[in-house]
Amino acid sequence: MQTQELPTTAEIENATVDTLPLKNIIDTTFVLNADTDSTTNIILPSGEEDETSLDEEDDNLSLESLLYYTEGEYPAHQLYKIWQTDKVNPYDIRLVDMPDTVMISLAGYRHPIRNVVTSNFGFRKARHHYGIDLRVRRGDSIFCAFDGMVRLARYSKSYGYFVIVRHYNGLETTYAHLSKLLVKPGQEIKAGELVGWGGSTGRSSGPHLHYELRYLGVPINPNDIVDFETYATRDSILYLSATHFDYIKEVEKIRVWTVRKGDTLGSISRKTGVSVATLCRLNNITTKTILQIGRRLRYT
Repeated sequence: MQTQELPTTAEIENATVDTLPLKNIIDTTFVLNADTDSTTNIILPSGEEDETSLDEEDDNLSLESLLYYTEGEYPAHQLYKIWQTDKVNPYDIRLVDMPDTVMISLAGYRHPIRNVVTSNFGFRKARHHYGIDLRVRRGDSIFCAFDGMVRLARYSKSYGYFVIVRHYNGLETTYAHLSKLLVKPGQEIKAGELVGWGGSTGRSSGPHLHYELRYLGVPINPNDIVDFETYATRDSILYLSATHFDYIKEVEKIRVWTVRKGDTLGSISRKTGVSVATLCRLNNITTKTILQIGRRLRYT
């Protein structure tokens, strides 16, 4: 199989906001084909060689068509044409079924803030928490994890002031509940540079940093990548596969009961067919917990 030459330094330096995100897959992201057990370096073609857009030709893109390398075409690079400044996850891809293992370089990592974890990745009451919360004080400096480009920097009701950076290794990181944004969309940023100041904006009960790592828009458990006691990555390369997204299968099984007037644990148990003991365990409550109207209780 023949590969095309890498773009020159000048071509990269002259890249625009539309083309720069394509640098994500230069020399950093590899696909391990499950059928051949071989490693393929995905090379970025120049703009002249591939002018197609997702809208023109790829109405039915599958995960396989995005990740597999084929001679003369570069489906994987199409992915990075998806550059939106209004959606946290612009891809809408189901990674539970990803067929390959992707190698992602973790070189140059900088921890956003060296402080303790206050809430971990995983189920939290009836909801899944898709990041890790780190203790901060208002005004604490929050640093960028890897080199990349800012894709979103704005306010939302849930995240408050938040920043999403797309990194050249293929990952994206999210920094939420900031008190102030110090970057703007389209801005290049280096690992260790400031993205904002710590705060408690949005849906937050107190100052903390909500920190996410995502691949193709889907959250990865940060503990799989970072040791939060040493503030360093667990390895120099992340071998990302479908197993990293197994938690989604559990999320999809969740059924929730919204407490209504007159509901008790006993009545909810009878209506859902789930024991009171299981309801208590799933929701971290006791039989003496007062059920407030509108509270959501997991029963699967």
